Amino acid sequence: MHDTSGTATRPSPAPVRSLARTLLRAPLTLRALREAVYCLLAFPIGLAGGVVVTVLLALGAGLTVSLVGAVVGVLVLVAGVWLARTLGAGHRRLAAKLLGERLPPPGPLPVGRGLLGRLDARLRDGAGWRAVSYVLVKLPVSALGMYAVLWWLTGLVNVTAPLRWAVFGQRPGSGEAGGMPVLTPVPVGGLEVNTFAGTFAALALGLALLLLAPWSTRLVVEADRWLLRALLGRDRLADRVRDLEETRALAVDDSVALLRRLERDLHDGAQVRLVAVAMSLDMVKERLGPAGTEDTAPAVEPADLARVRQLVDGAHRNATEALTELRDLARGLHPPALDDGLPDALATLAARSSVPVRLTTDVPRRPTPAIETIAYFCAAELLTNVIKHSGATRADLAVEESRDGVLRLRIVDDGRGGATIGAGSGLAGLVQRVRPVDGRLTVHSPAGGPTTAVVELPLHA
Repeated sequence: MHDTSGTATRPSPAPVRSLARTLLRAPLTLRALREAVYCLLAFPIGLAGGVVVTVLLALGAGLTVSLVGAVVGVLVLVAGVWLARTLGAGHRRLAAKLLGERLPPPGPLPVGRGLLGRLDARLRDGAGWRAVSYVLVKLPVSALGMYAVLWWLTGLVNVTAPLRWAVFGQRPGSGEAGGMPVLTPVPVGGLEVNTFAGTFAALALGLALLLLAPWSTRLVVEADRWLLRALLGRDRLADRVRDLEETRALAVDDSVALLRRLERDLHDGAQVRLVAVAMSLDMVKERLGPAGTEDTAPAVEPADLARVRQLVDGAHRNATEALTELRDLARGLHPPALDDGLPDALATLAARSSVPVRLTTDVPRRPTPAIETIAYFCAAELLTNVIKHSGATRADLAVEESRDGVLRLRIVDDGRGGATIGAGSGLAGLVQRVRPVDGRLTVHSPAGGPTTAVVELPLHA
């Protein structure tokens, strides 16, 4: 028997080679250069800005607690918050230019009525105080960034040790006890070389420092990225509240518009037809005469009998059309096909389509009725767009529950493409329909097709 345990546990050299290439190439990448330049430029801004903002806040707080300089202290505090906002904008621009970290700016400066109102609004500026926090924390972070740049500088200086020894004669002279100094980013005591061969040891140390320098700057930059996103970006809670306010307004407007549309449809459609039915029946009663006069009333003439039949036929037709319109209105409020679940409702929708539709469903858990209704109407609108505007010959409709508990509805057609979500289009209406439940609609429709529309909805509203 052959023992293969050694070969089975032998590590593959591919990850080792990949790690070695990464370490060797790190100092030569554009990313490492940008991060080093960012640390270098951010140091004076962070140092000066942190010191000035700290002085303004300390001075303003000290004056505010006194009775004499309270007003001046408030003005100084407002100036400190405004300066922190300005410095934060500068840090965002620098990060976007060198790191590619593009953050949305915070909201505009708060406004108030009158001088006291404006001062109070500025003191309650949440984005401004978050900028103050960033500027104060940036002071030690920028110092760490400069220390990380020091690894680059000491590495570059040590790499040139043999060249400086040979060209500039940096060797100990006669009677001198010291040699050429060797720089290190850590205080390990005085290192120096006394021979030309020793300069190659300094060169090796410099290369080692250059290999480690990108990772020191990257560590500082990643910490700075986290601070930028947490303190200088938009307040997520405020954005969430603002988005909820917008979706609530949309939901209210949509419900009002739906009620107005139902009232108009009932008034102009079914109500008019039912009134016509009532008038036709009144005319029939007049032709037939009052009740209880069958023995004394004259027989109905053949011409009048034909007119009565005509009125009855008209009343029957109007009643049938009114019932059809009322049935359509009820279906618009809640499609009866949804009583058996979303997959059956979509199957009915696909069967009625004039364009062949291939349906696939995988919904193990039934969504809430509101989500089913939204998904059904989204599918109906998207299939209508396929039939009317795309020129497609077939379409695929798929609905499934993803692993993260999201109901995903996808429609793909082989039409001409070019569909966009714009104002006044049915797609914009679908966006407004799904937003109140935190849903999302995405459309990918290049010119020439195919068009893919995806609706994502939570399982519970």
